Amino acid sequence: METTGAVKSETPTDTVRKGKGLLILGLMIAMLFAALDQTIVGTAMPRIVGDLGGLGLMAWLTTAYMLTSTVVVPIAGKLADLIGRRVVYVTGLVIFIGASALCGTAQDMTWLIIFRAMQGIGGGIIMPMAMIIIGDIFTGKERAKWMGAFGAVFGLSSVIGPQVGGWIVDSLNWRWVFYINLPVGLLAVVLIALALPKHKTEGKVVFDIPGMLTMIVGVVSLLLALTFGGVDYAWGSWQIIGLFALAAVAIAAFLMIEAKAQEPILPLKLFKNRVFSTINAIGFLMSVGMFGAIMFVPLFMQGIVGISASASGTVMTPLMITMIITSIIAGQIVYKIGIKVQMILGMIIMAVGFMLLTTMDIDTTKLSASGIMMVMGFGMGFVMPLLTLALQESFPKSELGVVTSSSQFFRSIGGTFGMTVLGAVMNSQSGKLLTKDLQPVLTGMDDQTGTAAKMIDGIHSDPQSVYSMLLSPDILKALPASFVEKVSPILKHTLISSLQHVFWVGLAFIVLGVVMSLMIGKIKLSQPDKKSRKERKEAAPMMH
Repeated sequence: METTGAVKSETPTDTVRKGKGLLILGLMIAMLFAALDQTIVGTAMPRIVGDLGGLGLMAWLTTAYMLTSTVVVPIAGKLADLIGRRVVYVTGLVIFIGASALCGTAQDMTWLIIFRAMQGIGGGIIMPMAMIIIGDIFTGKERAKWMGAFGAVFGLSSVIGPQVGGWIVDSLNWRWVFYINLPVGLLAVVLIALALPKHKTEGKVVFDIPGMLTMIVGVVSLLLALTFGGVDYAWGSWQIIGLFALAAVAIAAFLMIEAKAQEPILPLKLFKNRVFSTINAIGFLMSVGMFGAIMFVPLFMQGIVGISASASGTVMTPLMITMIITSIIAGQIVYKIGIKVQMILGMIIMAVGFMLLTTMDIDTTKLSASGIMMVMGFGMGFVMPLLTLALQESFPKSELGVVTSSSQFFRSIGGTFGMTVLGAVMNSQSGKLLTKDLQPVLTGMDDQTGTAAKMIDGIHSDPQSVYSMLLSPDILKALPASFVEKVSPILKHTLISSLQHVFWVGLAFIVLGVVMSLMIGKIKLSQPDKKSRKERKEAAPMMH
């Protein structure tokens, strides 16, 4: 598809003038409220279900957002290169704000899910655009510093999100979780629209519509298969096999289209670049391990240490706080030690954190678990800002949008893949151990309540569900003391062994990431252009 006009190659001078301060403020506001939305909604889910019903559809509130936000990221990056940053960014903000308003007015769960999917489209545009524009207006040391700062903003949202969501739900009602996006989002729109100039176009712009469609079908089918496989449907079911088959066909078609497209969404030639391939592989592998830790550490704390769900969540707070602090530091020191050295150091620290996870046992305390999370956060903080910085320092301005968005895209895919693979490892290992250690004990019991029979069924159908007894004090109180005395130690032993196995598998992915970091080519950080910097300071904003 063609349209009149081709955007001129953007440079720092073209992208922003004297309004740089307003622009950075707008970027930070936009990133914060888009990132906060993901954690705030999770806190409000029980109230939403209580009001609208549809408990069986609750998971789709997250899944719908995840699907659309993931698939739109590379499209947004390419469009930003083709038609300019402002029109793409403002469009994403408007979509996000409008969908937020619709979410707040939803009268049933089905419509709320549809509106969440729309909101994900806006969120998927917003998240990479901030990093793209930072890459436009800064170079070298300044770019590294601001990458770290924006990484810290993203981490901050994970820390304060649940608290903000809880306050909104308790003080107002769940609908304000979405309405709060309106005034904040409108402020971001005004700041960004004023500070980012509109770009003139000349010639023809070619949109890769076939590439967009096949990529959407392929990625959505793959994510759905990974999300529901082994949970809602068996891996061998026709639904999951069909989704994988559709994903394979669509992705194959996408690759063939991209090889011939004039303006491909994800140019295949990029994968020939050593930095592009290795950096995105590291981002993928790191996300596999990172999401594995985030998903299973609270289960360990609740099931083994015996703390509440809310208290187990606080164990993750040191990880995020350490990551925030280290992200800021990382942006300052990378100019001295170099991207490759810092990347290797960060990945090794993450590997050490995972090694410590495998040592957690029945004697692990909340304090020691928090210490392990701090080690992991330290490593993640060193790595996260570099994933985007390395790509931006290795490609020209004309490809900044597509290479920047690719980083987030592969990390999103890695996170979903990680939760699926490590969840499957958990089910497989716990099923074997429970069958070997617990089932004989349950079979020999004289159980009048039928609990033993239910647990045996659970061992074969959903092994993780068997551990619910350890997670609920109410269930424990309702069971005979003799039953709990016999079963509880076995459950804890098998849970520890299963989780240690999961953490070893997660460690394997991180070690692969360490190996990939050793393969990164030399990346020279660009020096700030003094002339351009002076021009940006003196020139008036260019508005068209």
